[in-house]
Amino acid sequence: NEYKSYLRTMEYMEPGKPSQPQQILCCECGTLIPPNPANMCGPCIRTRVDISENIPKQGVVHFCRFCERYLQPPNTWVACDLESRELLALCLKKLKGLSKVRLIDASFIWTEPHSKRIKVNVTIQDEAFGSILQQTFVVEYIVHYQMCEVCCKQKGSDGEAWRALVQVRQRTIHKKTLYYVEQLILKHGMHNDAMNIRELEGGMNFYYNAKNNARKMIDFLQSIIPCQYKTSQELVSHDIQSNVYNYKYTYFVEIVPVCKDEIVCLPVPISRHLNQISQLTIVSRISDSIHLLDPTTLKTGQLNATQYFREPFSAVCHQKQLREFMVMNIEVSRDTSNNNKHGQFSRKHALADVWVLPVSSLGTDEEEVHTRSHLGNVLQCGDYVLGFDVKHAVVNNKVFDRMKEVPDIILVKKIYPDKVKRSKGRNFKLRHIRNQSQSDTATDTGDYNDFLEDLEEDEELRKNVNLYKRKPKWMVDAEDAVLAPRVGLEELLDDLCLDPIQDNENDMGVENIPSL
Repeated sequence: NEYKSYLRTMEYMEPGKPSQPQQILCCECGTLIPPNPANMCGPCIRTRVDISENIPKQGVVHFCRFCERYLQPPNTWVACDLESRELLALCLKKLKGLSKVRLIDASFIWTEPHSKRIKVNVTIQDEAFGSILQQTFVVEYIVHYQMCEVCCKQKGSDGEAWRALVQVRQRTIHKKTLYYVEQLILKHGMHNDAMNIRELEGGMNFYYNAKNNARKMIDFLQSIIPCQYKTSQELVSHDIQSNVYNYKYTYFVEIVPVCKDEIVCLPVPISRHLNQISQLTIVSRISDSIHLLDPTTLKTGQLNATQYFREPFSAVCHQKQLREFMVMNIEVSRDTSNNNKHGQFSRKHALADVWVLPVSSLGTDEEEVHTRSHLGNVLQCGDYVLGFDVKHAVVNNKVFDRMKEVPDIILVKKIYPDKVKRSKGRNFKLRHIRNQSQSDTATDTGDYNDFLEDLEEDEELRKNVNLYKRKPKWMVDAEDAVLAPRVGLEELLDDLCLDPIQDNENDMGVENIPSL
């Protein structure tokens, strides 16, 4: 009978027509579905199976408020904008179970910036009971504030987190050499690796988080200025089992205590070493060595840091101790006998016999004083000049006391009247190392203005300094302009200022005078 019924069904089937696929009823809702191991439809499987159960729905993102960077584990800090691709990648990397499923889509859900919440809408796919399921869920990240390592060291109290410290000092009355060193550091970008910079009365402190950066700064200072350094180290902590020691390194850099336009008294061995140069010489320039000039013979000499610290000497007259004189008469010397002498001679200067009179003695019966000077090419009758009155000076120097023949006056440099008008009409400005922490500072006593005047008068000095254009406070007429050396516009750089307040101050001629 069963066979006969089977034959009847076969009679009604059309030849070549495919059979319909078999379907079953869902065990939950009764919907016709293709057979599957779970015997359930897709919606019913989703109600019973959660493919995102191994993925956390909440997370924590660490954010540094000072540098505005996010922590990318383990110890990398990345700068990301809100709702950026970089921030989305950082958030997805923090989801642990995301690698076991297939990521379809991810996007941000807008939140208030001050809510400290970041919401990400994530869509994933995974296989369950032989079916491909797709699910969308929201992951909420809580923003926790945490200082990064760099900001923690910079904001730490008194810079306790530094690893290496470079102390730059110079024992002088004025700070022109320190201003010059600051400009060279800025030009070569040597301050970029420093965690913090503190300006002190006699110099600067540079804090570093690595010993190699401090060594780099010391090598740079030795290449631009005659100096010597001493090293000390302090044990912070150590691990006996792993034999690891943690030290703090301190480097004390001492710059030679002589500056430009100072008069020094050389010891006899150094004078003989420099081809019998006069013991009373003028420091004409400070670079990687000390440049000396004999004002009576135009003989020059150079001393490096090793030669100076082997037999050091000090200045017998600083620039603030110079006296102002007025030139009454001048006769340029035509003596060419220096060509037959040994040693090097300056070609930028000219010998001259000069008769001067102190400015304080003008209108009196005091006699003019004769001296021999190297300023024969710049001085004229009626000019003002700074000089050292050796005859009436009290010098506390053993080498100077042993000298038998000394001139009455040593002229150092020509000066120009009306410094206030010259300063207001200056067409350039300098950048400075901004001090971000509290420091022991002192008021400027005219050293910075003297340094700017040296830049205007010495072309070789300003070759190593970046000068930026500055709008004078007001336009100076040609009749009222000071007849002093000026810097040409072709030597100036365009200044880029992102702070509008500071830009307006610079346009008005306001400058921040650093206190080193």
